[in-house]
Amino acid sequence: MISQQLILSGVGGQGILFITRLLAETAIAKGLPVMTSETHGMAQRGGIVISHLKVGGFSSPLVRPGRADGMIALKPENALLHRHFLADSGWIGVNASSLPEGRGDLPVFPVPADSLALEMKAPRSVNLIVLGRVLAEAGRLFCDFEDVRLILEKKLATKPSLLQSSLEAFRAGADFAQRAGC
Repeated sequence: MISQQLILSGVGGQGILFITRLLAETAIAKGLPVMTSETHGMAQRGGIVISHLKVGGFSSPLVRPGRADGMIALKPENALLHRHFLADSGWIGVNASSLPEGRGDLPVFPVPADSLALEMKAPRSVNLIVLGRVLAEAGRLFCDFEDVRLILEKKLATKPSLLQSSLEAFRAGADFAQRAGC
């Protein structure tokens, strides 16, 4: 059975909770047990939002320090702030134009999502760009790009213009990974 623990981190308004729900619904669609938990007390004021996602047979939704298989950070400083959650074999997908400091020997998958989102005239799509980048790294997540794309299409089926821009952002992250030689 698949067993994966993830940390998703950003600030209020970046869509951490949206991509957490997207991944959770993808796990459910694949018939996998899933649990989530989040902290977002100051989210409306731009405060830190952290989400825990566990896929597999877990009994608690919170990821303990040193146990996360991976992290998706929508701000580079959050990668360092929440680094302690990662296992020694963990990885980081991060919204950054270069590799962040303090990562140790962990594999890091950066994507300049802020810049790409602005180029696309979709500044609120940073979350989907970073998620697309991470999904381009085969085998990092319990699901693949197509699994998540199907759920995204289902979630936004009644909002065609939002769906179109969301899919473009999602693909932009994966396309960046291919251009970067991943």
